Amino acid sequence: MNDRAADQVQRMLALVPYLKDRAGVPVEQVARDFDVPAATVVRDLNVLWFCGLPEAVTGEMIDVDMDALDSEGVVRLDNADFLGRPLRLTVHEALALIVALRTLRETAAAGTTEAIDRALAKLESAAGDGAAAARQVQVVAAPMDARVGAAAQQALHEGRRVHLDYLVPSRDETTARDVDPLRLFSAEGHTYLEGWCYRAEGVRLFRLDRVVSLEVLDQPAAPPTQARSRDLSEGLFQPGDDDLIAVLDVAPSAIWIAEQHRVDSRVELADGWLRVQMRVADEDWLLHLVLRASGDVAVVQPTAVALRITATARAALAAYAVP
Repeated sequence: MNDRAADQVQRMLALVPYLKDRAGVPVEQVARDFDVPAATVVRDLNVLWFCGLPEAVTGEMIDVDMDALDSEGVVRLDNADFLGRPLRLTVHEALALIVALRTLRETAAAGTTEAIDRALAKLESAAGDGAAAARQVQVVAAPMDARVGAAAQQALHEGRRVHLDYLVPSRDETTARDVDPLRLFSAEGHTYLEGWCYRAEGVRLFRLDRVVSLEVLDQPAAPPTQARSRDLSEGLFQPGDDDLIAVLDVAPSAIWIAEQHRVDSRVELADGWLRVQMRVADEDWLLHLVLRASGDVAVVQPTAVALRITATARAALAAYAVP
């Protein structure tokens, strides 16, 4: 089973008890609660329609009211009592949630910490002695201005537009933008504001540690109908028209690059090397990736990154040179 199929199975197992307690819930609300596009929810429902107990026949499978879904945009579920209870968390799942909540609490607005603390107390009680293991895990989040995080939370809660100054490291410039917030989330050690950017005329992600200032405006947020949160099931980075095209020669010891990141193409070279082409968001990210490989990756394109890596290597050698 691939990762996407496994994610779908886990989501559908949680979806059934959720829907049984919320008859007639709008499909858009389901999508927001499960952090996936509405189209993904509809696909899941079409699969659930053919699910049931072993050896079930027609009439014994989960019943999804497709007429209500098509005409009213709401979800009604029946004949699913065998999945009526939410799944029990394993110890490892509970520990993962404890670590995630503790990380979230570090950047949460003051008004939400009480709810986080209540959830933490319940999880730690359920995990028992195993909760001590979670205290050994240290998640280092990128530092950000607490006032920026609090203002972003306020704007999202009150449904208001924000004006922010955003640092773009790849161009070493700060840009001013008006944004209608869609959501806040944490991923890969960073907290992001996702919203409709009027400067870019599209949905964009803004790392809060790169937000120089953020002002909550009096104007209500009014994103256009086409504004939708990204589906992050395949990772944070989503290919776009503005991406850099990178061509890398990868040594056998660095094959993890082709396995852990989305690549457009790969060609086998001599001695087990690979030439891969991939899309990247900016030069800084690519530079960091190549430097992590410690000389096991050669940048073919773009030339600017190859030159930066050469300059970085020379500077490092000079720093260690004997006077």
